[in-house]
Amino acid sequence: QVQLVESGGGSVQTGGSLRLSCVLSGRSYFPYVMAWYRLAPGKEREGVASIGRADDTTYGDSAKGRFTISKDRDKKILYLQMHSLKPEDTAMYYCAGGDGTWRATLEDIFYRVWGQGTQVTVSS
Repeated sequence: QVQLVESGGGSVQTGGSLRLSCVLSGRSYFPYVMAWYRLAPGKEREGVASIGRADDTTYGDSAKGRFTISKDRDKKILYLQMHSLKPEDTAMYYCAGGDGTWRATLEDIFYRVWGQGTQVTVSS
């Protein structure tokens, strides 16, 4: 059974940094496309960043210039490096994977496997 397990969340002050990790198990290689999403109270789920099979990437507007998505194929870990964090980045962050496309995408219809999430809290 394919599983994704996130870690690395926590509480930081405005301007701080965090690196989230998502470990893949139950499969020997990454799904073609991987992504990070977030869900804040009272808001809709938002696509943060995605990475495709060829390591192409795409970012949501809120993440551009501040967040970087990457993956380590050998360790089977997906990362999200976050800098210059703001209170509005406070949310539960989820990683997701899918095989419906090779290209990075934030369209959630392509994602079939989801992790349980890791909480990020940014205080002012």
